[in-house]
Amino acid sequence: MIHRTGRRRQHVLTKLDVAAPIEADDTAPAAASDSEDTEKEGEALEGAMAVTFSADSGRAETGSGSFGAWISERAKYIPLRLTLKERKYLRLLEAALNVSEYTDKVDILMYGNKTKRMVGQIRELCAILSGLVLASDYKAGQTLFEDRQFEDNEEFFQKIFEIGRRHKIMNPDKMRNEYGKLMYLLQDSQQRDVSELLGFSTLKPIKTVHAVLESLNVAYILEDEMVAVATKEIVAAGKSRAQVQLEIKQKERALEYLCKAYATHECPADVIRQCLYSIGDNHAFLRFNRDPCDRMLAYLKANFNPLKADSNTLSLAILSGRDGARLSHSHSNQFHYVHQTLALWRELLHDMFMLWHSADTDLLAARHAYRLTDTGQGLHRVQPCPRVSAAAHAILHRTQKAVGRWVGSAMIHLGDRNVPNALMFIDKYNQVSSILNPVVRVLEFLDSHAACPEPTDVSRFVEASHGSIDNAKKLILADFFRSAFDGSGADNFFDAGSCIDGRLTSAWNWCSAIEKKPFFNIFLLAGFVGFNGGPEGFN
Repeated sequence: MIHRTGRRRQHVLTKLDVAAPIEADDTAPAAASDSEDTEKEGEALEGAMAVTFSADSGRAETGSGSFGAWISERAKYIPLRLTLKERKYLRLLEAALNVSEYTDKVDILMYGNKTKRMVGQIRELCAILSGLVLASDYKAGQTLFEDRQFEDNEEFFQKIFEIGRRHKIMNPDKMRNEYGKLMYLLQDSQQRDVSELLGFSTLKPIKTVHAVLESLNVAYILEDEMVAVATKEIVAAGKSRAQVQLEIKQKERALEYLCKAYATHECPADVIRQCLYSIGDNHAFLRFNRDPCDRMLAYLKANFNPLKADSNTLSLAILSGRDGARLSHSHSNQFHYVHQTLALWRELLHDMFMLWHSADTDLLAARHAYRLTDTGQGLHRVQPCPRVSAAAHAILHRTQKAVGRWVGSAMIHLGDRNVPNALMFIDKYNQVSSILNPVVRVLEFLDSHAACPEPTDVSRFVEASHGSIDNAKKLILADFFRSAFDGSGADNFFDAGSCIDGRLTSAWNWCSAIEKKPFFNIFLLAGFVGFNGGPEGFN
């Protein structure tokens, strides 16, 4: 029997006196074996059902905790995974945006009627989309566009634009060029004069897991403890093949149980499965984007003393004017400065979906007009970001309370020449994983060679050039914690320095000079190709 009520531990064991069997039965061993297997499988599944998802660690853990309440709130911002049909429309949208010159023709300083130019470019993109749909599926295209105007297909264009926005949120590394065009096009379409000339609306809310389940009256599924099992991410590192296979089996059984238990006439099992897969995608997003911050925090605490440096080489102290630094910190202050910065990045990435929804709302709000301004890095749309600002400051205050001691400025640039609009803010913090993941991969590469029973060619090379693998690791970490958090990367203190956004600017500045570092050959040995190339910057 598989207990799904969570009361197995409360059962009381009662011993029964059973007489010994008079005759041995040939089938008894097999029956007993089957019974033991069933009991073990039931206990394993029950143990998996006791798994909860910690909002702090971001992983499924055993113990008590309100996973249902946490995931119910988070599901309001988790985008729904695309279906196969929606992915076909996504490819058409990407193709149309790829050939579009919307921002080249709209975001320029020139005389003339800008509204008509916007409407013309939007209609041109819709015409390209119509042609691509007709070419890919003639019958469907004929049904949509025969003897019909753009405004007659308002629902179709809203759907295809929403697909692009939803896909980008879950996949930040996709649509790097196309997404900006799409958002600026939709932003312009919300202007009253543009909307009147266009004749239809291009916007609809982004589909989220909670919105879909709530519309089908099955949102209570998120309170089921089996959701933690059905959506947890299975990581093979440090586990045996049998353990991985058991976790996969538990996950599949939990998924099938939820689909059968909660499927209704209005909400088929496929929709529930799609929502659960979307929650699983959320866990994968956190592991790739947020967990590197946890790893770097662990390296910081494990290799450096917060009070004093072990040696001059491994000191984190920086001095303004030396090696490009714009800040002056003692070893202790720099330790806390790095610690609080990584902690803040972690919290921002943990709530990235919520921030992205706020950014989407700010960008496409008709009441928040933008102005085209030369920020020193070209023409940008400078626009107020009230929702993103409120959310970011709330996260900042939560982080300040958690770390206790705050070093440096706590200013968040939004809607100014440094971070012109919400789109730039989101893009800026989506780069954190691109910076940290390659560094973590190199450190793990060194750890793997240090763990080998016999010396490898790589370990011999590292020992010859840096003394030991442990010393090479500390050299990389010390340089990163010093130079990537020294306030450099801009022409003045206001643009970089110790402000919240300036900390990320300094990290990018460190990345741009990686080829000049004495340990760059170790990066190359690990397969590093760049902070923007290949999966996690590696071949």
